[in-house]
Amino acid sequence: MATYKAEFLSHYYQRKRRPREAYAFGWINRWAQLAALAPRSVNWLAQAPGFSSLMKTVAGMSPQRRIPQFAPETFRHWFKQRAPRNHDKPPVILWPDTFNNHFHPETAKAAVAALEAAGFQVRIPDQHICCGCPLYDFGMLDQAKRQLQRILTDMRPAIDSGIRVVGLEPACVAVFRDEMVNLFPNDESAQKLHRQTYFFSEFLLKKAPDFRFPKLERKAMLHGHCHQKAIIKIDDEQNFLKDFGLDLQYLDSGCCGMAGSFGFEKDKYEVSCQTGELALLPAVRAASPDTLIVADGYSCREQIAQMTARRSLHSAEVMLMALQNESAR
Repeated sequence: MATYKAEFLSHYYQRKRRPREAYAFGWINRWAQLAALAPRSVNWLAQAPGFSSLMKTVAGMSPQRRIPQFAPETFRHWFKQRAPRNHDKPPVILWPDTFNNHFHPETAKAAVAALEAAGFQVRIPDQHICCGCPLYDFGMLDQAKRQLQRILTDMRPAIDSGIRVVGLEPACVAVFRDEMVNLFPNDESAQKLHRQTYFFSEFLLKKAPDFRFPKLERKAMLHGHCHQKAIIKIDDEQNFLKDFGLDLQYLDSGCCGMAGSFGFEKDKYEVSCQTGELALLPAVRAASPDTLIVADGYSCREQIAQMTARRSLHSAEVMLMALQNESAR
């Protein structure tokens, strides 16, 4: 359905003007790069009375939503300042997607620590590149294709050498595993990247079989991202979390209701809330305070943060918590 939607919108807007939401949310990578020049000032404006309302109106965002805060330092900047480690270990490329780079760098930092603990040398792409995932939601396929072509060109040496790519955002992993090969069906580098891309938990289960998982005796509740369930499958995520010894509850909750930018848009806010209230949000509110809420997708985490008093964790953060717990013993 997502493919049909993107294809339809691509043709539909060849003769019509796109709504402002398409540029506000579809171009989030561009706006995030600009915001990274002065994130504290942008965050202040986004919360200031008057300015906040104006920004939401311009973006077509629901007035009930909070504008997400940009991190004071991007993950890429932090990683570039960090001394390289595990020189003699197998290399792996951690994909610094827009959301974990600009909004949740703590997740990407946790993934670096986890991958290094599992015996890998972590690298990131030399240049900032977005997979173009938000562009698909608004049918901007020509722009998305240019983004992917740049990725294939810039990363061709790494791709050809067989270095695996680990993603943290399910929607971005799905681009490499699904949309990319549909847009470049005859490109051998696209086929290789498709085969060499893994989701974080999937990679550690399949490519680090000798790693001894640290134990974390806690209760946990898992919500699966829609792309994760459709393309990557959720079984690896569940098995990954169970390897820590967690008392895990998997929520059969369907979509969180945020669905990328859907839940931010003014005319879709009510539907977004109603969808979340079907299962996910009541379960999160009913969970005990010591229960970990695990959700890997940015939109899922944002829906939980905006509609409940809880903060959810990425599986990489859960692994870092387990590693820290073990080292403290």
